[in-house]
Amino acid sequence: MFLENLNTNTNMETLISYFETIPSLHRSLILVGGLTFFWLLESGLPLFKFKYKKWRHASPNLFFTLTTIIINFTLAFLLLETADWVKANNFGIINWLPEMSLGLYALLGVFLLDFFGAYLAHFVEHKVKPLWMVHLVHHTDHNVDTTTANRHHPIESIIRFSFTLLGVFVVGTPIALVMLYQAMSLVFSQFTHANIKLPKKLDKILSYVIVSPDMHKIHHHYRLPYTDSNYGNIFSVWDRLLGTYMYMDREHLVYGVDVFPNEEKNSNIKELLKQPFQNYEKPTLSANVKS
Repeated sequence: MFLENLNTNTNMETLISYFETIPSLHRSLILVGGLTFFWLLESGLPLFKFKYKKWRHASPNLFFTLTTIIINFTLAFLLLETADWVKANNFGIINWLPEMSLGLYALLGVFLLDFFGAYLAHFVEHKVKPLWMVHLVHHTDHNVDTTTANRHHPIESIIRFSFTLLGVFVVGTPIALVMLYQAMSLVFSQFTHANIKLPKKLDKILSYVIVSPDMHKIHHHYRLPYTDSNYGNIFSVWDRLLGTYMYMDREHLVYGVDVFPNEEKNSNIKELLKQPFQNYEKPTLSANVKS
């Protein structure tokens, strides 16, 4: 038992040490590798057989992926400075708790960062009209696949970064856990947006712990109340605890936003960049019915 615990701690220390100094090249490989893997998996296990030219559909999504990378890279020094400060000053939730194993410390750090950086940011974007207008770019994809994962307007990339920064400060995560969280967040987002068809029972079982593909795609249904549900990215527990979890059969899914039905405009980079600045009233729940 002692040797097993020793090996576990050693493995966790190795993992933490790796993410503490993870090279930019490795982070890029995680992005490209995940995208490539799920892109290929979509061909063999498609949920929907989209009638589209995959590369043409991917073009605006990859453009916004690039803008997200540039913004995150430009602002990365703020994450590093904040993570170093909370570590040096023993500040933040996980640093105020009783001493725990390194594995539990890492899990709790990632778990709480997922709340601030993903769930809370996402929830607020849906509830505050100007932020919803920015977030629309993500929702107006009519053919959700793995490239949709990083289809975020540059303004939204800044908003999401701000919430992650807030999370690092409040949770008190060192830079190693920040990098681990971001890597997991990226891969999970590619996974949950991928146009893949898991067995329904497996997807349902997964959804009790992590956000599964079917669970997240309900959030991309074109009508309320489904659009305003299932905000999580890694852990599904936040939606279940906070009452924002919903279920619908995947066969009934229709992607997009009901008041932005023009697929041609929603595939045009110039139009998408202008989308947050259009006049638009979000429909009320009473105006929508279940499809």
